[in-house]
Amino acid sequence: MPELPEVEVCRLGISPHILDQQVTDVIVRNARLRWPIPDEVKLLVGHKVQAVDRRSKYLLIRFDTGTLVLHLGMSGTIRVIRADTPVAKHDHFDLVFGHNSALRLNDPRRFGAVLWLDQHQDDLGLLSKLGPEPLSDDFAHGYLYAKAKNRKVAIKTLLMNNQIVVGVGNIYANEALFQAGILPTTPANTLSEQRLDKLTDIIKEVLKAAIRQGGTTLKDFTQADGRPGYFAQSLFVYGRAGEPCLQCSSELLEVRQGNRSSVYCPSCQKD
Repeated sequence: MPELPEVEVCRLGISPHILDQQVTDVIVRNARLRWPIPDEVKLLVGHKVQAVDRRSKYLLIRFDTGTLVLHLGMSGTIRVIRADTPVAKHDHFDLVFGHNSALRLNDPRRFGAVLWLDQHQDDLGLLSKLGPEPLSDDFAHGYLYAKAKNRKVAIKTLLMNNQIVVGVGNIYANEALFQAGILPTTPANTLSEQRLDKLTDIIKEVLKAAIRQGGTTLKDFTQADGRPGYFAQSLFVYGRAGEPCLQCSSELLEVRQGNRSSVYCPSCQKD
């Protein structure tokens, strides 16, 4: 699944091509995604894109009348292409613009979403229940400690709770915990404020590095211009179970947490 850096890279990739552009057509080839694509999206014809934002893993395309919400699901990609580009399998949705370009969503597994927030109101509650953005000032020293001190849940599980903080998905939770020297299974309420403040800083650094390097190379993800991301080359632990630690050469171990793989170094990471 594309994680926060991949979605941010996508936002950065498509923004210059669609900002201030007028929609000339809306094409829905298959409305049966995670939720049905609402008919209201067809009313966007004649309206201009005013902003392209991101909240967690949701892309928010702002218009004067409301917000178009896009989610890539497990396998979705969004490209800015020529409007006359032949339609491929799983091309479900196009926003067509006046300069012969289109924003096209391809989603083989159909776990993605195209939704409409009328007058920007989050009536579905998709966004209002989310925690702070990890790269924002709201995710600061003291925040994780306040959320963790009464919770016995494993620290990695806490980090992946979108009501605590958004967008720290499996890959980057693994990487941040390794760099912070914390075992992913450590009960959150046993960690000191100092260690959690350090973890906060590292989460920010890891995500910023991923965004700079273009997003992780995942099987189902490419950037808006079709080039794959490159951050996978810099991963310390994710996907490397059984291989030597890049810091101490100990064998990296793997444990399952909530149906997700956690890879860690038994020497570099402690309770």
